[in-house]
Amino acid sequence: MDAADSPAATPMTQVPGEDRHVALALVNTEFDRPQGPYDGLGDAHGAIAWLTERGLVPPGVAIGEQERERLCRLRHSLRKLLDAHVRDTTPDPTALSALNKALATAPAVREVRWEEERAVVVTRHPGDDALDVAVTVIAEDGVDLLTGPPSGRLAVCGASGCTRLFVRNHGARRWCSDRCGNRVRAARHYLDHRSPQHPPA
Repeated sequence: MDAADSPAATPMTQVPGEDRHVALALVNTEFDRPQGPYDGLGDAHGAIAWLTERGLVPPGVAIGEQERERLCRLRHSLRKLLDAHVRDTTPDPTALSALNKALATAPAVREVRWEEERAVVVTRHPGDDALDVAVTVIAEDGVDLLTGPPSGRLAVCGASGCTRLFVRNHGARRWCSDRCGNRVRAARHYLDHRSPQHPPA
């Protein structure tokens, strides 16, 4: 892979929904695009950078290839489940099993604390392994995407060659980004305004 094509050299802009749903952001670290496939978790360095940037693991945590592959397996399972949801088809049982396993890795517990003279409930994920906790947090967010309010607004980019998923922020949106929307509009403009072909004399 050339340096110009590496994930670090071509950072991808967020699509609608990624700022609120870490599971969607994970799924969109791998997708097809017109210039070729993109993988933001192509090595352990990229995986730990992604996890750290989203606050899923504390700075300084190190992961190796085995942990990266684990994160990629969760990504693959989530993609299958979200694709099935968008297409209104039955999901792969293996993907569903993988999601449920991730949910049970470091399950959330509620804890009551006393703050400013009143009781408040906080959620925490007991566990010694930072990646275990991160995997469960991502899986829980994936459940919200599949069953919560965003589920009816989840869509695949309508631009040819792009397979990113996004959450529609308005009903008419069909593209994951302005770049894809502009590309589609430019292609339509070209088709509408190209010179007519003249038959040979």
